[in-house]
Amino acid sequence: MRSFARFAAAAAAVALASPASAQIEVQWWHAMTGGNNEVVVKLSEEFNAAQREYKVVPTYKGSYPDTMNAGIAAFRAGNAPHILQVFEVGTATMMAARGAVKPVFELMKEAGEPFDPKSYLPAITGYYSTAKGDMLSFPFNSSSMVMWINKDALTKAGLNADQPPKTWPEVFDAAKKLKAAGHATCGFSTAWTTWANLEQLSAWHNLPLATKANGLDGFDTELRFNGPVQVRHLQTLVELQRDKTFDYSGRTNAGEGRFTSGECPIFLTSSGFYGNVKGNAKFNWAAVPMPYYPDVPGAPQNSIIGGASLWVMGGKSAAEYKGVAKFFAFLSDTDRQAKLHQESGYLPITRAAYDKTKASGFYDKNPSLQTALIELTNKEPTENSRGLRLGNMVQLRDVWAEEIEAALSGQKPAKDALDAAVARGNQMLRQFERSVSR
Repeated sequence: MRSFARFAAAAAAVALASPASAQIEVQWWHAMTGGNNEVVVKLSEEFNAAQREYKVVPTYKGSYPDTMNAGIAAFRAGNAPHILQVFEVGTATMMAARGAVKPVFELMKEAGEPFDPKSYLPAITGYYSTAKGDMLSFPFNSSSMVMWINKDALTKAGLNADQPPKTWPEVFDAAKKLKAAGHATCGFSTAWTTWANLEQLSAWHNLPLATKANGLDGFDTELRFNGPVQVRHLQTLVELQRDKTFDYSGRTNAGEGRFTSGECPIFLTSSGFYGNVKGNAKFNWAAVPMPYYPDVPGAPQNSIIGGASLWVMGGKSAAEYKGVAKFFAFLSDTDRQAKLHQESGYLPITRAAYDKTKASGFYDKNPSLQTALIELTNKEPTENSRGLRLGNMVQLRDVWAEEIEAALSGQKPAKDALDAAVARGNQMLRQFERSVSR
């Protein structure tokens, strides 16, 4: 009897000494690189250290499109991760993947974790919610587009760096002066060409990118971005491209280094570029609101979000979903959100984190980090500025970029290029609509 008792005591001691053996793993596939990858790893380690029941395992799976495609393929093969990071333009594709995802509002309710959609910033959560307000995915690294300026370069060109350009005509004029002052290869540029020159441009001027509230109210949407303002904007870029007052920097954000190197002193890209600028720019800089055309009634309106959210994949056990829910509750902590925002440049996803940062006086010393929030909340969103939800968005952007490039290279007039982008895009939308209605 004593030997049995000693054996039982020893077994209990071993069980207590090795809790890791009972941990439930939560696989998190993501697309973050560099410093943002470090953030993902650090968050996972902090969560794992805070409790013993679950272990979040982050894995980098490539670019945003690569990560989304890998997740969908893994679900079909029966080995999907628990959490998949998907960029905002993949929202319609994820919604259409029936059975492949577990809606976040259902996950949190079933797991019994605290979750109040009203505690999150509406400009962010609205993008990832149904028309009824049910959140489908969990906002993670949300951003918007801002205009980054090299204050030293503006001063050298005889411009007032403390009163940077506010309108597009002022940007064009400043870029010409910057070019004359020594920036021969680039007065201004943009990253993410369709996001900057079609998607954000349309929302900022309260113009439709597409019908049905840009697809948020139904997949039977039709593109509408070949209107007078969008055509005029592209035609102006075509003209300024000829002498490098404007210089094209590609379809993605690969050209962002042209700003931090000092080559392009005015550059439109994500507010999430903050960490890169802070670490690499050797000049005085600032992030200011996107420019607008002053003759467009009501402009500026409000910007739309970028970045990505976390989708929960289907087919997991209740115990696994409990771990995911606890991790999301951990990520929503006010202090953690405030710190993430202040260090990364991505937006705080909760009202409390924003209020805490504002009350601390942080924005007084770091006004650039409030710029995206000011843009998003500039006015009450309209059907043209709530966001967008178009099927096959990754492929659509490539088609739109092809047509923009054709105009910039002189192969097509701006109007013909945007007409073709709309026509080709509508064909792709109809294909997507047919695929989800089967």
